[in-house]
Amino acid sequence: MAKTGAAGEDNGSGESVLGYEQARDELIEVVRRLEAGGTTLEESLALWERGEELSKVCRHWLEGARARLDAALASEDAAAEG
Repeated sequence: MAKTGAAGEDNGSGESVLGYEQARDELIEVVRRLEAGGTTLEESLALWERGEELSKVCRHWLEGARARLDAALASEDAAAEG
């Protein structure tokens, strides 16, 4: 899995990497627009694809946060035992 950096950081491919909050907020907007309807099939498909990308970004950030939390808890446990 590719590592993402801070909001606005370049990921090496020339694309700016979104932070969790930015991706989440944009995903909320994509879902709102899809639920509202009134878009063409092509627009809906493009929104759906963007939503899938944003979902992956959010999932990556959350998995990274979970890994950091697990590491911190493991470190605390090791310190308590030692």
